[in-house]
Amino acid sequence: MKHIIPLISCLFIAACGASPAPEFFGATRTDVTVNGRDYTVFQKGERVEVIRLAYATRGQHQEIRATMIELIPRVTGCKLRESTLQGDSGEMRGSLDCPKQP
Repeated sequence: MKHIIPLISCLFIAACGASPAPEFFGATRTDVTVNGRDYTVFQKGERVEVIRLAYATRGQHQEIRATMIELIPRVTGCKLRESTLQGDSGEMRGSLDCPKQP
């Protein structure tokens, strides 16, 4: 019985996947798979957060970062203000220019 509780805890944590930064609580969440790698995009207003899920080896980070930047307009429909982008190939945040709704 004492082994079941840690196992259940691990399964619960694994099922949660990516969690947003506090700034993104209540944001729209989109889960995307590109080239076999999973990402989660959170959008709240004109702010965005992209999180890579799973491990990446040393040589993969540049490609992952490029993919994360590419995902932002595809998922949000907004243009990334590149000067606001912060983070790395694990998690990045930035501001968006979104089309005004009529």
